[in-house]
Amino acid sequence: MTQQNPRPAPTRRHVLMGAAAAGGAVALAAPSSASAATEPDVSSYLVGRGIADSTGPAAENGLMGYSKPGQSSTGIQQRLRTRAFVIVDQASGNRVAWCVGDHAMVPVAAHGAIVQRLSARFPGMYDATNICVTATHTHASPGGCSHDLFYNLTLLGFQEQTFDALVDGYVEAIAAAHADLKPGSLSIGRTTLTNASVNRSKRAFDLNPQADKDHFPDGIDPNMTVLRFKQGAKDVGTISWFPVHSTSLPNTNTLVSGDNKGYAAYSWERGDLGQDYLGGGPGFVAAFAQAAAGDMSPNLNLKPGSGPTEDPVKNMQIIGDRQKDAAKRAWSHADTPVTGSISSIARYVDLANTIVAPEYAPDGKEHHTVSGTIGPAMLAGSTEDGPGLGYPEGWPDILAPFWKVLNQTVPTWLEQAQSPKVSLIPVGLIGAMPNKAMIQVIKLGQIYLACQPGEMTVVAGLRVRRAVAAAVGAPLENVLIQTYTNGYTSYSATPEEYDQQDYEGGHTLYGRYTTCMYAQELSRLGNALRAGQTVPLGSAGAPSPLGFLNLQPGVVYDNPPLFKKFGDVVTEPSASYGRGAKVTAVFVTGHPKNDLRLGGTYIEVQRQVAGGLWKRVHDDGDHSATFSWKRTNVLTGESNAVVTWDIPAETKAGTYRIVHHGAAKAPLIGTISKFTGTSRTFAVS
Repeated sequence: MTQQNPRPAPTRRHVLMGAAAAGGAVALAAPSSASAATEPDVSSYLVGRGIADSTGPAAENGLMGYSKPGQSSTGIQQRLRTRAFVIVDQASGNRVAWCVGDHAMVPVAAHGAIVQRLSARFPGMYDATNICVTATHTHASPGGCSHDLFYNLTLLGFQEQTFDALVDGYVEAIAAAHADLKPGSLSIGRTTLTNASVNRSKRAFDLNPQADKDHFPDGIDPNMTVLRFKQGAKDVGTISWFPVHSTSLPNTNTLVSGDNKGYAAYSWERGDLGQDYLGGGPGFVAAFAQAAAGDMSPNLNLKPGSGPTEDPVKNMQIIGDRQKDAAKRAWSHADTPVTGSISSIARYVDLANTIVAPEYAPDGKEHHTVSGTIGPAMLAGSTEDGPGLGYPEGWPDILAPFWKVLNQTVPTWLEQAQSPKVSLIPVGLIGAMPNKAMIQVIKLGQIYLACQPGEMTVVAGLRVRRAVAAAVGAPLENVLIQTYTNGYTSYSATPEEYDQQDYEGGHTLYGRYTTCMYAQELSRLGNALRAGQTVPLGSAGAPSPLGFLNLQPGVVYDNPPLFKKFGDVVTEPSASYGRGAKVTAVFVTGHPKNDLRLGGTYIEVQRQVAGGLWKRVHDDGDHSATFSWKRTNVLTGESNAVVTWDIPAETKAGTYRIVHHGAAKAPLIGTISKFTGTSRTFAVS
C-alpha cells in the first residue's frame, strides 16, 4: 500500500559507530537536543548511508548464477558488501530504505525476512512498501539462499548459513543508514557508457519493432543515471543504474566475488578514496545497481570470460572501472537537484495467472500469464556468458525426441499456453518456482524507480518504462527500471524475443506476455501512486516444503596434521620480494564455515611501523589479497588456507608478514575454537 500516513521523523541525531560500517551492530550515541537543534536544515530531506558485510560460506557452498553442478566456493577474491541509503521527506515523514548487495539475487523468502526484521527493529517506520532491496547479480556469490527448489537444485539445496548472511547484511546496512540520517540533498547526473556491454541475444533483439530498435542503435542501452547524496555540504555517496550482467568471471571460477559491479564500488571506495572497510566509519558509499540487463553481457568478445582481454579477472576489473569512471563523470556533473515529495507503493502480483489487457499486448488482444515452465534454451544456458548442458541455445532438431519425452510431464493446456516454447518442466505447478512476487514503484522527487524481480531485456525494460512514465506523468528519462528487486523470478523477454527461444526466451518462465504483465501492473501502481490511492499488498504465500531440502553435508570436524597445530605455517613466504611479485603463505586451518568472520577477514597483510607495531594494509576484501581453502585429507578433516598477495606497484618498502584467522571444530564434542597464525617476516623493496 502507499504511504498515506506521515511517518515520524527522527527527533534525535544518530551517530554511526565504526562497527556498523563493517557489518557489526549499530550503536546509537546519546541524544543531544542541543546539537540537533543547531544542525543546519540544508534541504527538505534527511539522508543516511551504510555498508555491511554479507559474505556467505567461503568453502563448499555452491555459487549462484550459472547453475553449474560442482561450482562450489573455495575461497574469497573479494568480500561481498551491501550498500544502503535511507531518504526521508521531512515534510511528510515518508521515507525509503534502499539497498543493493553483491549477490546474484534477493530471493522472495529473503526479501520477506528482511522486511520482517526491519519492521520489528523500527516499528512504524519501515514496511514492505518503502523497503527496496536489490542485487548486482554477481554470479560468484554463495547460493542456496532461496526457498524455491529450482534455484537450489545445483547447489544441493537450501543453505541456512548463506540465507542468514544475506539477510543480516541487508538489515545491518539499512540499519546503519538509518542511524546515519542527517539533513541532506540529492541531485541527478547522467552519462553514456558504450564500451562496457554487448547484446548477447542480437537475433532475438532484431525481432522487435523498428521503433524499439531505434531507441538502442547499437543493440545496447548505454545510459547511466546517477544520484549524488550529500549531508549538508559533504558528499557521502552515490547510486548509479547501468545495465550489464555481472558475469565477467566465468563458470570455472570458484572464488567468492562481487564481479564487475562489486569491483566498481570497491575501486571507487577503496581504490580511489582509500577507505578501510574494517577501520570504522561509513565513509563514502558508491552503490552500483542494475537496470534492464537481461541481454547485456560484459564479455565483449561474446564468449565467456573474453573481452576486452582473455583474462577474466582483468576483464572484471576493466569493465568495473569503466562503470566507475562513467559514474564519477556523471556524479561530478550531477547539477539537477532532486525536489519534491517521496512516496512508494508495492503489491504482490500473481505471476502465473494475470489477465493482460489489449493495450499492453503487441497485437492489441487480451492475453494472460501462465504457470512457469522451463524451455530447452534455458537449460542450454547463455553461450556468451555461461553455457549450461552443452548444446547450443537454438536447440537442434536432433534433440527433439528427447524433448518430446520430457515434455510429457507438462499438461497440454500449459504447453499450448507457453507456445512457442517447448515446455520441459512445469516448475510452477510443482512449487519449485515462485508463483507470486512483489513489484514496487518509488518516487524520489522527480525520479521514479519501477522495481521488479526479473531479468528484463533492454527492450522489455523500455516498454515498462514507457508505461510507467505515462502513468505517473514523468519524462521517460526520469523513470528508471530496476531489476533483481524484492525477489527473483527469472527472465522477462518481449513477446517478439520470446518467439526466438534463445536463452532469455526459454528462461521467461510465465509465458509470452510476461513483460506485458509487468508493464500493465507497474503502470497501475504508478497510477495509484499519482492519485494517492492505496492498494492491497497481498502476500507471497507459503513456500513449498521442498524449498527447505538440503543435501550439503555440514562440517563434521577439523584436525591438524600430526605434530602440527591450527595456525601453523606449512609454507613460509620467501625472505624478500619486489613490487609486482606474488607472495604465498600456507597455513593449517579449519573449515571456513565454522566462522564466516562477517565484518572481519580471514587474512591480513601487515606492515611493520614505528615502535615495532604491525599495521594491517590488506585483507580478504582487497583484490590484491586472496584467501583460498583446500581440503587436504577428507578422512582426518585436515585442510589448508592458502594466502596469496600480489604486491601492488604503489606498496611501500618495508617489513611485512601474513596473518591468518580461522576457527576449528573439535571431533566428538563439536566445540569451535578460534585461532590465529602468523608467517615469518619478509621484505618488500
